[in-house]
Parts: sequence; structure tokens; C-alpha cells
Amino acid sequence: MREMGRQRRLRRSALIGLTAMVAIAVGGSVAATQASAAITKPAAASNGGGLSVTRTLFGQAVEPYTGKETNVYRYTLTNARGMRVDILTYGGIVQDIWLPGRHGKTADVVLGFATLADYVAKDSPPVVANGGPYFGELIGRYGNRIAKGTFTLNQPGAGPVTYTLPINNGVNSLHGGLVGFGNHIWADQAVHTASTVGVQLTLISPNGDESHPAGSPGCPNGCTGYPAELKTVVTYTLNNKDQLGIHYSATDESSNLNTVLNLTNHSYFNLAGEGSGSAANQLIKINANSYTPTDSTQIPTGQIAPVAGTPFDFTHLRTIASGIEDCTQPTSQACQQLLIAQGYDHNWVLNKQTAATTGPDGLNLAARALDPASGRELSVWTDQPGVQFYTSNFLNGTLVGISGHIYRQTQAYTFETQHFPNSPNQPSFPSTELDAGKTFTSTTIFAFSS
Repeated sequence: MREMGRQRRLRRSALIGLTAMVAIAVGGSVAATQASAAITKPAAASNGGGLSVTRTLFGQAVEPYTGKETNVYRYTLTNARGMRVDILTYGGIVQDIWLPGRHGKTADVVLGFATLADYVAKDSPPVVANGGPYFGELIGRYGNRIAKGTFTLNQPGAGPVTYTLPINNGVNSLHGGLVGFGNHIWADQAVHTASTVGVQLTLISPNGDESHPAGSPGCPNGCTGYPAELKTVVTYTLNNKDQLGIHYSATDESSNLNTVLNLTNHSYFNLAGEGSGSAANQLIKINANSYTPTDSTQIPTGQIAPVAGTPFDFTHLRTIASGIEDCTQPTSQACQQLLIAQGYDHNWVLNKQTAATTGPDGLNLAARALDPASGRELSVWTDQPGVQFYTSNFLNGTLVGISGHIYRQTQAYTFETQHFPNSPNQPSFPSTELDAGKTFTSTTIFAFSS
């Protein structure tokens, strides 16, 4: 039996001890007694000066676990350097990230929607055709794809058990299924320390989450859903170094059921600004000498392929456009990969951590991005073994974003720090299994500068 905490990069010690205990409502919904008025909690110590966290009512939506209309709140985190982050309790969504640039110009550097109604209807609606863009969402239980929505897991006393999930992306299950973590309203609590402010979000996912009877959308033969009750706590933090931290903790609360999970955040970055047009000429570096090629349905084949000499080589800063234009041998494996995904939508296998790639909180460098015009830079640090780099290939001009601009291909890119896609069906990949009673912890930091 493999346990997720046994992977070198996955630390079992609690990374979220900086916060107070959160009041957990049934199914992750917000307690009815919570006040809807805004609250502000400035950081107490001098080295945290200028930090604040504010909570305001953003609207109401139906919580799928309870079927009830539930309050949704927006948390605004600000720091002394002019950075601001808005986070919704609906889906744990990062709605916007405002950053200064050259000459004092600020811009929102992530894609998103203006209203809660847009998020509910368009971000990841429970449909079987591709699921939506997932702007800014917390993704779970399983980020990325599981082949044909099925996997087998050894259970204590029962041996191998096969589980089935809704099909919502071609022939596969994507980002947790029809109703993933991004469709739920998380319990919330503001947090602050001497040097950070943030919000702690909690969701209780029941045993059998995403189970559906035969004939249901995505489940023609019925779906068992995910095994085990899972308590997930995600804490967003902001400091005065312009670092947005995402701290994940997930506990398998069942006594006799193991499960699988792969948690990530699905923010789309455009360092020139979310309404600025294509990001194809922004510079990208990925700290990876290899990636995982996929089949025609975007499921990894199991191969770990070198990036050297291919359009997937981002070991040095280069533009997204130059990578795609580098596809001069259309029949090569790498060029075929770009054709399948209509751009980049692949998992890179991060290089082993070195002193040179060690950053904040002792994390490994995953990627960098640079917009030369604004001078804004992004560094992504993580303890995860992979990162999904996606260039918004399926934005086709049908969505209008938060500033009223139409979103199209190459409008932005994601850095989804993660375990590899379809790991439950690939024994050679780092394990995504979590044993009964065990806790998975992980941290990713998006560090900005200009």
C-alpha cells in the first residue's frame, strides 16, 4: 500500500498551524449565523504593516451537498506594496490579482468573471462537454484527467476495488467530475499572523462523492464516486513580499477506506493584464527536462519524454509563440502533441530540487513567467512533482471576462502544480493514494515582482 505522504516532496507535518480553528458547516457550506457585513483584520506586527483582510457578501448560490441557497463571500487580501487578491468562498476561486507595474500602472493579472452568476453558469457547469474554463478554481478531488473515469484501488480487507467517475471531458473524467471542488461553497475564516493575512477554506467531501445512478449525465452505467470521506483545508496567504501562498491539507477521515486525490489551483495568468489580449509573446521558463506525452484523448501514455530539441523545451526563457512556431517537423511526436491539445496542455516533470532552485519555504522552482512590457514577473514554487502548463487553447471567444473583454486562445496560461494526470492508473508515476486516517499536505507559492 502506497501512501501519498511517503513521496519525498509531500510533507506530512501540518503546514496550516498558523491559523485558528475554522468553524466547519455541514458539507462545507457557510454557517447561517455568519454576519454578511464586511470585516477587516489588519496584521498586528510591524513587519506585517499594511496588510489587511476584508470579507464581504458576494451573493448566494445553491450548495450541491445540501441543495440550499448559501451565502458566498469575497475575501480581499491587500499588502503594503499595492498588491490585492480577491478570493471567493465559492470554489475557492481566485477572482483577481492586482499588481503594480512600471510607472505605477496596476493591472489584474488573472482571468475571471465579474459576477457570481457567471461563475455558477460558466466556470465549471455540470455538463459532459469539457466542463468549462475553471477560472481560478480550487480543483479536486482529482485535478486533471483520469482515463475513462475509472481506477482500481486496494482497500483494507477487501483487496482491489474498482471505482467509476462521471465522464465530462471526451471519454475521460476531468478535474473531479461533473461537480468538483470548484462548484462548492467552502466554510471560511479570515486568518492573520505577524507577516501574512489570508483566508482558510474548508470542505468536507463525503464518501461516494460524485456517485450517480445509471442513466445520469456522464454515468450511463452509474458511477461509484470517490471512496472515503475527505476533509480538505486550503489556506491562501499574502505577505509584503508579493507572495500568494496556497497551503493544502487533506485528511482521509475514513477508518477503513483509502482514496486518491490531486489538488491544485486553476488560475489563468496574463502578466500584461487580463484584458490586454494575447499572452503568446510573454516569456516562460519551466524547470523540467521532461514531460508526459499523451494519447489522442490527452491521457498520458506512461512515457517520460525529454524536452530537449522539441517545442516543449522551456528550460530557458522563451515565448509561448516561439515554442509553437518551433514545430517544424509536423510528424514528430512533440508536434503531434501540440496538434492534439491545440497548443500546450501538458504535464511537465519537474527537475530534482537543487540549491539553485530552492526558494521560499524551501520549495522547488516550477516555472517563471515574464512580461517585458510591464516588467511584471511570476515565479512558481512548489513541493509537487509536476506542473500542468496550459495556454488557454479552448477559449474560443464565447466568454466575456471581468473587465468586459472577450477571452480567446493564448489569452493566458496556467501553472497547475500537481501530481501527474491519470496517476491512479499509472503505477510508475508518483502515487496519489491517500491511506485511511492519513493526511496529505502541500504548498505552492506564486511570487510576483515588477
